[in-house]
Formats: sequence, C-alpha cells, structure tokens
Amino acid sequence: VLHPVTMGLLLQSLLLLLGCCLRPATAFPKGCYPSEEEGLKTFRCSNARLTEIPRDIPNDTNKLYLDSNRIPFLPRDAFRDLPLLLELDLSHNAITSVESGAFRGLAEHLHSLDLSSNRLVSVSKDAFSNLKAKVNLSNNPWLCDCRLQELVRTVELVAGSSGGIVCDSSAQEEHVGKAFLQVIADTDFCNVYKKTTDIAMLVTMFGWFAMVISYLVYYVRQNQEDARRHLEYLKSLPSKQRHSEESSTISTVV
Repeated sequence: VLHPVTMGLLLQSLLLLLGCCLRPATAFPKGCYPSEEEGLKTFRCSNARLTEIPRDIPNDTNKLYLDSNRIPFLPRDAFRDLPLLLELDLSHNAITSVESGAFRGLAEHLHSLDLSSNRLVSVSKDAFSNLKAKVNLSNNPWLCDCRLQELVRTVELVAGSSGGIVCDSSAQEEHVGKAFLQVIADTDFCNVYKKTTDIAMLVTMFGWFAMVISYLVYYVRQNQEDARRHLEYLKSLPSKQRHSEESSTISTVV
C-alpha cells in the first residue's frame, strides 16, 4: 500500500501531465488575450510591451488593440491574415514608418484605424491606397510638406482629429506649431514644389542652350580666323599661284 504522501505526489504529477497535454496549441504573447465585446471578437494586446506585430492573432478577429506598446514600424502585409478586421488601434506606440502594403487585405472591412500618438514624420499616401477606414493621424511629429498634403487628401480623417495634425517641422518656420489644415488653407505645398521644380528645369535648359550658342559662336569665329589667315598666306604667294589658290579657297568656303 502506497503511503498517502506518495499518492499525493503521484496525483499531482498526473494533473500536471494532463495540464500540459490539454494546453491550447496557440500560445498568445504575454499580456494578450481574446475576448468578445458587443458580439464582436476582440483581441487585446494593450500595454503588453510588444516590439512587433504579434503572430497567431485569431484570423476571425474583428477588433484588434495594439495600443500603448513599443512597435517601431509597420511592415508590408502586417495584417494580411485578418480579413474580418473592423477596428485597429495602434495608438501610443513608437511607429516611425509605414511600409506600402502594410494594410493590404483590410480595404473591404476596416472602418477605423488609430495611428495617433506615434512618431510619424512622413508617410506616403500609397501606404493607405484603397483603404476606406477613418484614420486618426493626430499627435505625431509631422513634417508639413507636399507628401503630408497628399496623404491628408487621400485618407478620411476621424471627425475632430484634424486639429491634432500639427506641423512639428516645415521648410517655412512660420508654419511650425500650427495645425496643418490651417496652414494648407493658405499654402499649397505641392504647387510650391512644382513651381520650384519648373524653375530649376528652366535654369538647366537655359544653361545648356547658352553652352550650345557659345560653342557655335566660337566655332564660326575660329573658322573665320582660319580663313583670314589662309587668305593672307595666299597674298604672299606669286600672282599665278595665288590666283589658283584663291579660286580653290573661295570654292571651298562657298
């Protein structure tokens, strides 16, 4: 007969073994957990100290919270396996760049995208192509230029969030600290860029044209000088030879 203590140890070991065998195959990152809110399947990873988009997110997730982490950038196809995603919260991270195609696969269903309070300075409008979601871009250190102007005109901003898109830097010092929509009411960054480019092209073309004209003038003058010297040489020759050489020179010049 086994001692009660021995029986207890055996029973405990059996329970641990069963627990290991019955553990779910999917192991979520620490601080992440699935839930259901208002009938929508939700996956929360808020304040989970993440440094990248977690893998193994359930592909039937409707609402994904990745806010308040340390995610530095969004790679291409970061959410391609989440075709039913409706809301995506990436606020309060350290995101500095968004690769083109980062939101590929979300165009049909996603209706809310929060990128506020990150470290975005400049993002191409192509990163949001075909995206119909309302986007929050506030509280980022934006560079106010043509690129931001194109981005703002491409996406649909969350109501009331436009005032939070502020110029942290700009080619014109007077724009710094002002709301971007207030600035572009008076300044067309893309038009200014186009004018600058056109002027540069005109200056370049004028430079090349001046070089060609200068070369032609030099070439004509050089030929005239050579002809003059040749005629002077002919004048120094005896009359019969000179007449023959002059006829040849005139016919060559003509």
